[in-house]
Amino acid sequence: MNSRTSVMISIVLAMLVASMDTTIMNTTMPIIAGELGRIELYAWSFASYMIASTILAPVAGRLSDLFGRKRVFASGIVVFLIGSMLCGTADNMIQLVLFRAIQGMGAGFMMPFPAIIAGDLFSIEKRGKIQALLTGMWGLSAILAPLLGAFFVEYMTWRWIFYVNLPICIIALLTLIPYKEKYQPKKASVDYLGSILFGAGVTLLLMVTIVEQNRWMYLLIGIVVLVGFYFYEKKQTSPIIPLSMFKHKTITWMNLNGFLGNVALFGTSSFIPLFLQNVAGLSLFVSGLALLSQALGWMSMSVPAGKWILKYGYRKLIISGNILLFISGVFLMLLNESHGFWYVFAVMIVQGMAFGLLSTVGVIGVQQLVGPHEKGISTSFFMFCRSIGTVIGVTIMGALLISGSDNMEGIHRLFVYGFYGSILALLSSWFIKNASSTDENRMVG
Repeated sequence: MNSRTSVMISIVLAMLVASMDTTIMNTTMPIIAGELGRIELYAWSFASYMIASTILAPVAGRLSDLFGRKRVFASGIVVFLIGSMLCGTADNMIQLVLFRAIQGMGAGFMMPFPAIIAGDLFSIEKRGKIQALLTGMWGLSAILAPLLGAFFVEYMTWRWIFYVNLPICIIALLTLIPYKEKYQPKKASVDYLGSILFGAGVTLLLMVTIVEQNRWMYLLIGIVVLVGFYFYEKKQTSPIIPLSMFKHKTITWMNLNGFLGNVALFGTSSFIPLFLQNVAGLSLFVSGLALLSQALGWMSMSVPAGKWILKYGYRKLIISGNILLFISGVFLMLLNESHGFWYVFAVMIVQGMAFGLLSTVGVIGVQQLVGPHEKGISTSFFMFCRSIGTVIGVTIMGALLISGSDNMEGIHRLFVYGFYGSILALLSSWFIKNASSTDENRMVG
């Protein structure tokens, strides 16, 4: 087994366990909470994982620029393994929330690396296929997670939803060992205070989506901390998030567009099953099949995206992706009680095509438009922007859902919001410029 094959096995397995752990608890958490008690901490078992994984992803990307991909990626796998083992031994909800945070820290360190390592190893043409493979892991986890969760709860114990990660993580570590890293890290000091300020500021902002009281206080303090982080980073010779990266207007607009697109409609998959089950009267299994169409649309765009970038450039493709997103927003806004499986199936294919194009082109773009020693942070920060957008979008959609007099009215309101959000995302895509001649040379190289 050559070095490239072994590392691909490692990152695919890491992606599989990290993606499964974002969904497997959806079906098993009611049972876990019933056994451990403290139902008031129910939401925090998800929130602690989400916050830790979100804030650490860009930090991990920057550390990989300083110390190399292999070392930081392996550390993430080890932390995730330890967190999974601890979650399986939890005796109460407080322990589970804390151990889920450790697990989320590991996930935050793992999640950016499939894209980062693929950027180091593969040409632009092949990178789209790699992104499609990684997307396939999310689709596979969407099927496996509920099935495994139900199996463990029915025939064994819920603790195995965490223990099953251990052998997969061990295999991921073993297959990472033969990897001979091509990237030569740029040694520099670690900006510890910057990391703390960034993590604290983002955590406070994310708290707004979780807590029910004093939201404005969390928001205000979070903004103040991030403003302080900005001025602190300007003075650093080796900042955790290089502000020079944002001087490249194309990268800045790509990050903003990724954020807006995810704020608008990436939360669709969280609410479509509610429509199919409670309004259309379809089964859990059938509603899951409808979501699979999103993965199919995503992969259909990811595979050829690398070749299209060299032929058409970033701007045309990102505008095209946003047009597809807008079209999906129109049909979701028109969704009503008379629509069933096939209507949703078709819409989710279009939306999957949109996000497949936007995600793949965006990842490749932010990698190619920076130097090799900023590729890690540039990739992970783009993913961070999309993750933050998803969290905010799902929170807004959830609030709109419960504001309706019934499920259908709430669903209609949240998709009207998604439609207007897709318009903003489309407008922002027009500000993305084509690569300069220097960037073109880097793309070919």
